[in-house]
Amino acid sequence: MALMDFIKKQFIDVIHWTEQGDGVLAMRYPMQDFEVQYGAQLTVRESQLAVFVNEGQIADVFGPGLYKLTTQTLPLLTNLKNWDKLFQSPFKSDVYFFSTRLQLDCKWGTPNPITIRDKDFGMVRMRAFGIYSYKLSDARTFHREISGTREEYTVADLDGQLRNLVISSMTDLFGESGVPFIDMAANQDEMSRALRDKLSEVFQRYGLTLDNFVVQNVSLPEELQKVLDTRIGMNMIGDMGRYTQYQVANSIPLAAQNEGGMAGLGAGLGAGMSIGQTMSAAMAQAMQPGATPTASAAATTNPVNADEVVATLEKLHGLVSKGILSQAEFDAKKAELLGKLV
Repeated sequence: MALMDFIKKQFIDVIHWTEQGDGVLAMRYPMQDFEVQYGAQLTVRESQLAVFVNEGQIADVFGPGLYKLTTQTLPLLTNLKNWDKLFQSPFKSDVYFFSTRLQLDCKWGTPNPITIRDKDFGMVRMRAFGIYSYKLSDARTFHREISGTREEYTVADLDGQLRNLVISSMTDLFGESGVPFIDMAANQDEMSRALRDKLSEVFQRYGLTLDNFVVQNVSLPEELQKVLDTRIGMNMIGDMGRYTQYQVANSIPLAAQNEGGMAGLGAGLGAGMSIGQTMSAAMAQAMQPGATPTASAAATTNPVNADEVVATLEKLHGLVSKGILSQAEFDAKKAELLGKLV
């Protein structure tokens, strides 16, 4: 009786796989030296595939369903083993199960900044990161190219390879797109679709289907971001001469009310206008592509006699206080005189 129990245990009557946890893409059914009983039951659940491998050769592949293992349901294995239609003995074969579920929230990102050519900045170093999802769709190809005879193959085992493929394709696409870095944020959806199309063929070579691909962020390294922030600030200021003129015009009424009156503003006004003109010329030259600021930029600006303007404004302000000039007339004359300072 004990001998019969031992013999029965050497035959496998039911073959099935229940996934334990997430992340397993392929597993070898634990058969050891056991033999599959002719007429045994194979259960392949939804989101699974099963593959029979005979002496290193892939034979039959089964999708979801319930199967009775006979020469009719195992045509390729029957051919490999040279069975005739009446053969009904136990047989040995490696059985592998594969998970075809979507693998979600797979992260990718550039470990180091990549260098691309940019229309606005020449050459820039940039970072990018995002997520993607995929599923195993071709068990034959995946077994042949990736998992092989391993007892188990997981998402983590594949993660590094896929991430490197993504980064390589992303570098090529961003470099070939010609989209300036400043415009990349507005084109992230288009970049995502283009990368998905580019990577789909690569994934198919490994028996995988790329389901979704998202570029979540594109950025510069910290030191380059500071340079960009400085340039944005310069563009926001715009015409430094008009900016200085505006600040001087606002300060004159306040200076007239303080001790020393308009006369106390003269030296500061002259120095301020000189600095403003120098900065305006230097910044205008700096904004030109490839230009280098030089000391000659300020020298080309015509000198302004701020003292005469201040003296005239002081006299006109006195006429206003005496009622000889109206405030509107004073404001009009003040604007005319200040216009000559730039």
